[in-house]
Amino acid sequence: MIKNILNLGDAALYCDFGQEVNKDINSQVIKYFKSIQKTNIYGINNLTPSYNKLIISFDLKKTNFKNLKKLIENLDIKDQNNFKNDKKEIPICCDENFALDIERLEQKLKMNREKIYNNFFKKEFFCYMTGFIAGMPFLGDLDTNMRVKRLETPRVKVPRGSVGITEQFANIYTFESPGGWNIIGNTPSKIFDSSKEIDPNLINPGDTIIFKKITKDQYQNYNE
Repeated sequence: MIKNILNLGDAALYCDFGQEVNKDINSQVIKYFKSIQKTNIYGINNLTPSYNKLIISFDLKKTNFKNLKKLIENLDIKDQNNFKNDKKEIPICCDENFALDIERLEQKLKMNREKIYNNFFKKEFFCYMTGFIAGMPFLGDLDTNMRVKRLETPRVKVPRGSVGITEQFANIYTFESPGGWNIIGNTPSKIFDSSKEIDPNLINPGDTIIFKKITKDQYQNYNE
């Protein structure tokens, strides 16, 4: 549940659900996110869920912090208690041209690549949030023996579709961008489609994700 609701500048507030990062707390964030979306509260113009916070931006000409705080505190989220999100399968090619950091991971994790991939592909991931880059999903939770820090020197360009791991999370780069995650492969799936005005994200907070290993030929001939 929400521990505190605080001001964030003049026209935003954030709901604080605690400091821990885990599926239970994030599920509460998502419940409030979905409930506020459904309620369509007057004056709210943007909602940004994260691991354990929910940022709510609003129009000062239509509402204010005091009114919104009261509405959120009295929000009935029972309808969201059994929310069900999609389970999606994402293909990945782990050819050496795509697995940019597999040798580094073998050294850091002290296990061979077969074991690394076996651990990765048997895992079901939970989407905590999307962001940083449009549509980029943050997927947890990696087993403790699979957790590794970011690259000491981030890359200037990480190819679009790259799948990386860092600490307890996996993610997918939806655009070419700088980044320091450990890249283990690449997906041909279009994770973010800017041509779609409604729901351009293939993966949304609350979704369950499993990864499927594909060959280079399958990658090159992939059709969604």
